[in-house]
Amino acid sequence: MYSGAIKDEQGKLNVFAIEPEVYYADAPQTGFTKHAELVNGRAAMIGFACMLLIEIFTHRSFASLFLG
Repeated sequence: MYSGAIKDEQGKLNVFAIEPEVYYADAPQTGFTKHAELVNGRAAMIGFACMLLIEIFTHRSFASLFLG
């Protein structure tokens, strides 16, 4: 197991933070990527759940709240 601690020339233990490995994408990803679809799906689920809660607590349909 690597803890990130190393010993210097004098045998003292250095416990500095480990630098993360840097990576980058060659080209920006746009459109229907897996991450974008996950975020959109989760946002839709949260919106639908909020709509149901509004209907439960107000005893009115969601559309009737905006239509009068």
